Amino acid sequence: MRHNDKIKKLSRTSEHRNAMLNNLVTSLFEKNVVITTTIKAKEARKLAEKLITFAKNDDSVSSRREVAKRLKSRKIVQKLFEEIAPKYKMRKGGYTRVINLGIRRGDGASTAILELVEKPEKKEKEKKEKKK
Repeated sequence: MRHNDKIKKLSRTSEHRNAMLNNLVTSLFEKNVVITTTIKAKEARKLAEKLITFAKNDDSVSSRREVAKRLKSRKIVQKLFEEIAPKYKMRKGGYTRVINLGIRRGDGASTAILELVEKPEKKEKEKKEKKK
């Protein structure tokens, strides 16, 4: 019998697997797009969806601390709560998508793009012109 098989093990120890998935999700929230293997993308998607739902439903100090346990940067936690989560207020799920890219040339692994469905708008820096 296969008990406890809801998580793909990815041929790694639990500490290594959790660190890798945390890093993938942090990169996803930072850059809005991550290219990785298909299996890693599907596993990272599960974690990303949970964190976005958590940030969307409750904006308290305790929820920020829970999310900060997984993400590597305070700046990314702030971006998740202030820019990414409000975009998905009306959506009940499906915040990310996985697009298959094909086979990687070097080792034959299937690759995929993991991206946010609604990308946050980039803030344009306004340049102030000096009057002469």
